[in-house]
Amino acid sequence: MEGGRAMSAAVSAKVLKAMGMFGGVRMLQILVGIIRTKLIAVWLGPAGVGLFGIFNGAVDTVKTLAQLGMRSSSVRDIAGQTSPSAIAVTVTVVRRWGWMLGVLGAVLMVACAPLLSRLTFGDGGMTLHYMALAVVIFFLSIANAEEAVMQGMGALARLAKASVWGAVAGFVVSVPMYYFWGIASVVPSIIAYSLANFTATYIYKVRGIRAERPVGVGETLSSGRRFIILGLYMTTADFIAQALSYVFIAWLNNRGGDTEIGFYQAGYTMVNRYVGLIFTALATEYYPRLARVATSGKRLSVFVAHEMGLILMLLLPAVTFFITLAPWLVRILYDSRFEAAVPFITIAMAGIVMRGVSYCMSYVILAKGDGLAFLSTESVSALAGLGLNIGCYSAWGIGGLGVAYALWFLLYALIVGYVYYVRYRLTLPAPSLRLGVLTLSVTLACIVAAQCMPSTILRLSIIPVPVIASVLVVRNLRKLIRR
Repeated sequence: MEGGRAMSAAVSAKVLKAMGMFGGVRMLQILVGIIRTKLIAVWLGPAGVGLFGIFNGAVDTVKTLAQLGMRSSSVRDIAGQTSPSAIAVTVTVVRRWGWMLGVLGAVLMVACAPLLSRLTFGDGGMTLHYMALAVVIFFLSIANAEEAVMQGMGALARLAKASVWGAVAGFVVSVPMYYFWGIASVVPSIIAYSLANFTATYIYKVRGIRAERPVGVGETLSSGRRFIILGLYMTTADFIAQALSYVFIAWLNNRGGDTEIGFYQAGYTMVNRYVGLIFTALATEYYPRLARVATSGKRLSVFVAHEMGLILMLLLPAVTFFITLAPWLVRILYDSRFEAAVPFITIAMAGIVMRGVSYCMSYVILAKGDGLAFLSTESVSALAGLGLNIGCYSAWGIGGLGVAYALWFLLYALIVGYVYYVRYRLTLPAPSLRLGVLTLSVTLACIVAAQCMPSTILRLSIIPVPVIASVLVVRNLRKLIRR
């Protein structure tokens, strides 16, 4: 019993440390991105902002196609190895695939450059600019492989430092280009930013790992096949989700106009980017930890229950604070014209709680390398999300999109839960389920109270709820860590 409590305390401390590190890293990256966008808007104007969007969009598209999901899928293979020799072989394979996919992506960008220029600008005048971006694809591929190695081996401090210094160095290098070169800095600054990120990753990469025996071309291809196939499933699922998201944006534009899209994008960004920081930060440590015990049903169940308990405790004060302060947060991050998004943000917090529950179970699918199950659950979820968005917006407007978000992740939790319970025969203990019901109940009560307030200022009467929740959570976390 004491040994189990000690292990739980150690895991809790490790999880919270990882969340602190990568939550801070993500916040820094967001801040750097906001400042960069502001400087580009001021110094380069709307045309510069537009060109950055066009060229970065092309890079993201080609990168997604060429990388085949390797950044995430290879983490599982590295983390799942148990002996130093097996780890060394897998790391060698991942690094080689990083180089191969980098070359493939660069060639693909060069080959597509004339077509991209004609489709986007109407002529071949930007062909050389697109060709130059092949360097970015190459750097990104190698950096992604090294980041996967760091994450899979649990070198999270190195990964955090590489991310921080990459963002800072990229910012420092690119800003003078904006100022001195103006609109001509767009492509060179994208290249410089990617080179700075690559350099930081290379400096902090895990060193001293050499396979004890030669790893031939055949083994490189056959070993890489495992994570490439999983990556293909992940890439396909992501493509379907992005395509259906675009379908909804196009539908909303035709139905409500660009103003409604602005409200939706503002609300969705606040819900996913800022509150979603918790999930991004925790996943960095959680995913490889699950991959290491993927063959043990008992240990998987224990880790999922532990993660769910932690994430629900962290979400309770976070979502109730967001519900209470949503109008003021919108004014700070946007302005008063975007207050129409407040009901969307408020109601969507119930979906964040359900997202926390489903998040803990969904990573089991990836940890097991079950690509078909992942593609199926994500595709069904994306289709359901599209239907709910259209139906709820038609019924209740922008606020209805908050209802759609909450119902979407409730349905997603049920879908993933079915896979978790039926396909894998795993379980969740009663305390985890009770905590989930409690967190959702408090969140729903705060949402109803906030929506019923006759004025914005009266929302502050809810503030004792997140304050008390924060005190209780801090107290419980301290007890958990000190066991």
